[in-house]
Amino acid sequence: MRLGKFAGFAACTTVMLLASPIAEGQTADARDYDLPAQDLGAALRQVTSLSGRPVIVATDLVAGLQAPALKGRFSSDEAVDQLLRGTGLHAVPVGETLVVRRVSDGGSADAGGVSDILVTGTRIRGKAPVGSPLVVIDRKAIEQGGFATTQQIAQSIPQNFGGGLNEATAVGGTVSQNTGNNGTRGSSINLRGLGPTSTLVLLNGERPPLGGFAGAFADISMIPASAIERIEIVPDGTSAIYGSDAVAGVVNIVPRLDFTGIEASGRIGTADGDSQEYQASLLLGTRWSSGHAMIAYEYYDRDRLSAADRPFATDDLRPFGGLDHRVAYANPGTIYAGGTSFAIPAGQNGIGLTAAKLTPGTVNLADSWTGADMLPQQRRHSLFAAISQDLGDTLRLHANGLMTIRTFDEADRPNTNVRRTVPVTNAFYVDPIGTHQPVGVQYSFQRDLGNESRRGIASAYGGTAGLEAKVGAWSANAAVTYGRDYERYTGYNLVNTARLALALADPNPATAYNLFGDGRSTNPATIAAIRGWYDSTNVNSVWSATLRADGPLFALPAGDVRLAVGGEYREERYVDEGGTNYTSTLTPQFRVPIALSAPRHVRAGYAELLVPVFGGDATVPGFHRLDLSAAVRTERYSDFGTTTNPKLGVAWEPFAGLTIRGSYGTSFRAPTFSDLRQDPANQLIFSYTIPDPQAPSGQSNVIVLRGNDPNLKPERATTWTLGADLKPGFLPGAHASLTWFNVDYRDRIASPSTQLFSFLVNRNVYAGITEPNPSAARVAELYASPFFSNFLNIPVTAAFAAVVDARLQNLSVVKQSGLDMDLGYGFALAGGRADIGAAGTYIFHIRQALTPTAPVSDVVGVLGNPVDFRARAHLSWSRGGFDAALFTNYVDGYTNKLNATPQHVDAWTTFDLQLSYRFQAARGAFKGLRVSLGANNLFDRDPPYAAYFIGPSTAGYDPENASAIGRVVSLQVTRAW
Repeated sequence: MRLGKFAGFAACTTVMLLASPIAEGQTADARDYDLPAQDLGAALRQVTSLSGRPVIVATDLVAGLQAPALKGRFSSDEAVDQLLRGTGLHAVPVGETLVVRRVSDGGSADAGGVSDILVTGTRIRGKAPVGSPLVVIDRKAIEQGGFATTQQIAQSIPQNFGGGLNEATAVGGTVSQNTGNNGTRGSSINLRGLGPTSTLVLLNGERPPLGGFAGAFADISMIPASAIERIEIVPDGTSAIYGSDAVAGVVNIVPRLDFTGIEASGRIGTADGDSQEYQASLLLGTRWSSGHAMIAYEYYDRDRLSAADRPFATDDLRPFGGLDHRVAYANPGTIYAGGTSFAIPAGQNGIGLTAAKLTPGTVNLADSWTGADMLPQQRRHSLFAAISQDLGDTLRLHANGLMTIRTFDEADRPNTNVRRTVPVTNAFYVDPIGTHQPVGVQYSFQRDLGNESRRGIASAYGGTAGLEAKVGAWSANAAVTYGRDYERYTGYNLVNTARLALALADPNPATAYNLFGDGRSTNPATIAAIRGWYDSTNVNSVWSATLRADGPLFALPAGDVRLAVGGEYREERYVDEGGTNYTSTLTPQFRVPIALSAPRHVRAGYAELLVPVFGGDATVPGFHRLDLSAAVRTERYSDFGTTTNPKLGVAWEPFAGLTIRGSYGTSFRAPTFSDLRQDPANQLIFSYTIPDPQAPSGQSNVIVLRGNDPNLKPERATTWTLGADLKPGFLPGAHASLTWFNVDYRDRIASPSTQLFSFLVNRNVYAGITEPNPSAARVAELYASPFFSNFLNIPVTAAFAAVVDARLQNLSVVKQSGLDMDLGYGFALAGGRADIGAAGTYIFHIRQALTPTAPVSDVVGVLGNPVDFRARAHLSWSRGGFDAALFTNYVDGYTNKLNATPQHVDAWTTFDLQLSYRFQAARGAFKGLRVSLGANNLFDRDPPYAAYFIGPSTAGYDPENASAIGRVVSLQVTRAW
C-alpha cells in the first residue's frame, strides 16, 4: 500500500492523539519555568519550546530588550506576560498563537484580546480561521531556512507543487499548460498542484497586479524576502472570504510593517561556482507618539545557470533510460533531395562541395541545449514603504506601497528551426541527385548568429491607502488599492526568413548565404543582414475600493458573537501593448496595442459570523470549547455573471490541548482575459487527417475547432477538510496536526488541442467533445467559415469521421484527496533550546477526466503532476546567540509515462544546513551583528534521472519536481541598530 510510506509519520501522531490525561478545567500548558535573565527574544523562544505555544514576534520589536528571570509555575500566556512586563509590549492571542505587539498597535494590554491583527482565512480581527488549517512561516523561520528570495520560501512548502509558471519551467516548456505565458521568467505558487491560477496570492491582505501574458499568475519574484515579516498559508478553499482563485487556498505575504530601527544585510551565494547570487538590503523604521513609518530596499542579482554545467541538460536521453532526441538541425547541416537525406561533411567551408562528398541516408544531429541556459540571469531592485498615522483617538491613516524592477537575460534552445529551401541560383548550391532542382537544407544557425535568446524587464508598482476607524468595539476600514505590472521582452538572434530567402537566392559568393559549410562559412555582413528579432509588451493593472467592518454583535457565556461584513469593487485590465516583429519581413513590422477584452468590473459583498458556543465560563464535560463560523460571498462579474459561495467551519476542543476541526465550502476561479479572448487571430477551424484504428486505411479525416468557447463560465469546486491539532499537557513543547483535505474541482477550463492524434484512437475519452459522422451540410458550413484553413487540401466532398470541438472550454473534472501532517517537539537541551519536527503532504489520489462522462485516470505520482508524498523535516538547536538548523527535504518517487515504456523516477532527498551567530552582548562594531553560513542541498545531490521528453522540451530530469541548481553555499552578514 502507498499508505505505508508515511505510516511511521502518522503513527507518531496517532499515539499523541490517543494520549490525553488532561483533566477538565486544568490549564493545558501550565508548567514549571526556571529561566535566567537574558535577551528577550531568546526567552520568548524558550517559552515556545517548553510550552509548545507558538509566539510570533518581530525581531526588531525585541532587539536590545532584556527579559527578567522567570521562575515558578505558569501557563504560556502568564509566562509571556511576565517576560513582557514593562517593555511596552503585550501578547494578543490569535487562535492558538500569541502575537507580540506594541501596546499602541493593538490597544491597551487589557483590551480582552481584541486587536488590529487580521489573520489570513478570516475577516474577523483577532481571531484565527475556524475549521481551516493555517500554516505560518515567520521571520525566524525565513532566516533559519537561509532563504534569499520569496520563491525559495514557496518551494519549501510541502503543499506547493513546482509545476506551472516558474522560471525553471519557462525555459523550453513543460508538461504543464501555459508555461509560454511566462514571458519575463517570473515565479508562481501552485498549491495542491491545481494550477497557479487556482491559488490566490495576497500582499498584506490585498490582491497585487498579476503578471505574465493576460495576467496568467501572481509573480512572487517581485516581492523582496527581506521585507517579509511572515507568510500565512490557508491550504483550503476560501472563495467565501476572498473571491476568485482561492480554490486550492490563499497565500498572504505580510510585510514588516512595524519595523523600527536600522537593519543592513548582505549575502553572497554560489552554486559550486556555476552560478552566483548576490543580495543586499536596507530597512529603516521610526516611531513617534502617534505613528510609525518604515522603508525597505533590496537588491538581488543571480547569474545564469548554463546547461553546459549540468550533464542532465541534454537531448540525448539514452544514459537516462530514454531515447536519443537530438534534433536534425546541426552545423554542418543535412541536405534533403528526392526523399533522401545527405549529411554534409565536417571540416570544410562549403566552397567546392560536391555530391560525392555527401553521406546519403544519414542525418547530422545536434543537441539543442548547446549554449543554452537552464536558469536565466535575474537582477532585481525592490522598494517597499509603509506609514501609519493616528488622526485622533479613533481614526488612523495607513498606507503602504511596493515598487519592483526585475530584468532577465537568457540563452534559449532554438524555437524556430525549419527546413530552408536553397534555389539553384545560390552561389554554393549542391545538387546531390543531379536533378538541378532546389534542395532543402536543415541547418542550425546557432554558430552563425549565436543562441536564440531573450531578455526583458518586468516592473510592478502599487499600494494601498486607507482610513481605519474605531467605533466602540467595532473596527471599520475604507481603503483603495492600485497596482500595475508592466512587462517587455525581446527575442533576438532569430532568422529573418525574408532576408534569408534573398541571400539564399544570391549568385554572388561574396554576399550569398552558405548553408553547406562546417561552422561560420558566410560573409559576416550577410549574417548580420538576416539577423531577426521581435519584442512584445503587455500591461496588467488592478484597482479596488473596499469598505469593511467587524466587531461583536452580542455576548454569550462563551464569548462574543462576532460579525464581519464588507463590500468591494475591483477593476482588472489587461492590454497587449503591441511590439515589433522583424523575423519575416524586409522591414520591421509594428503591432498596435490590443485589449484582449474590455476591462473587467467585479462587485462583491460578504458576511462572516463567528459563534462561540462553549468556552470561557461556558464549559461542559466534553466541550472545553466549541466555535462555529459561517461565511458567504456574492460576486458579480461584468463579463460572465454572478457567483455565490458559502463556507462553514467548526472547531471543537473536547478537552484543553486537543482541537478537532472541519470546514466545508465552495470556491471558484474566474476565466482569465486570455481564456475569454474572441478576436479573429485566436479562432481557427481546419481539416486534418489523423490516426483511426476503426478505418480500413488506419486514418480518417476530421474537422477541428480551435479557439475559445464564447460561453465560458467559472471553474467551480467544492472543498472540505477534517483535522485535529494536539498539544499534550503531559509533553510540553510538543504539537501534532493532521488535516484530511478533499477537492472536487469541475468545469475546469482546458483545451485538448495538443492531443490531436488521439481523438480517434481513444474515442471514449473524447466522446464528450466529438460529433461523429457529420452531415455534408455541416461540413460545408464549416468549410465556408472565414476562420477555416485547409492545410492538407482535403476536398469538402471527402468523408469525415468527426468534428472535434478542441476549443478552450469548461471541460475537465479533478477530484483530489490527501493528508497534511505537521509534527514538532521543542525542549531544553544542553543549556539551550532544541526543536525537532516535520511537515508533509500525502495525496491519496488525483482523479481527473477530460469531461464529466469520460474515463477517469489517477495521475498522482505521474510525471507532470504532484508526487504522492512530499515532506520537509528540521532539527535545530540554539543557545545564546548561536543557532544551528538541519533540514531534510524529501520528494517521493513517481512514474514517467512520457515514453513508450513507463519508467520509475527515484525519490529525491536533500539536506540544508544553516549556522548563525548573533552577537548579543558585544559593543562597538559587533553590536547587533548576525553572521550566517548556509548550504542548501548540502551533499550536492543531482535530481533523479528522468527521461523527460514532450517535443519542445527534452532533459534528463524533471524541472517540476526537482531543481537543477545543485548545492548552494552562502554567507550572510546582518547588522541591526
